[in-house]
Amino acid sequence: MIEVFVDAATAGSPKVSAVGVFIRGEGHSIKHKEFVGEMDNHVAEFTALIKGLEIAAELTSEMVSIKSDSKVVVDAFEKEFIKNPLYKPLLEEALKISKTFTYCFIKWIPDSQNRAAHELAGTALRANRKE
Repeated sequence: MIEVFVDAATAGSPKVSAVGVFIRGEGHSIKHKEFVGEMDNHVAEFTALIKGLEIAAELTSEMVSIKSDSKVVVDAFEKEFIKNPLYKPLLEEALKISKTFTYCFIKWIPDSQNRAAHELAGTALRANRKE
């Protein structure tokens, strides 16, 4: 099983965001950070989830445990439903990728347990905002 920790960082006006993904397990220790541009924090959190799933899919693991500190993302993924039409295509993309795994589940974790992904997202955001 691999664990996929995802997080996003959003700041400024207009709001700009970055994502962080930390993957561990099955001999992997992968850190990914990426500036993703102008978007609100929920779109950024869904974007982090999608990026984490995309990276995990390249590892050909059968079992994936996703960890996120975004209750909106976790609830939507678990229920396979979200009311807001802005987030619907993002949820659909995440669910589509998740179906490529034999087992894929998500768990909400507090910020204190998501530090690796949080630091990656923050670093990418700060680096871009200095440019």
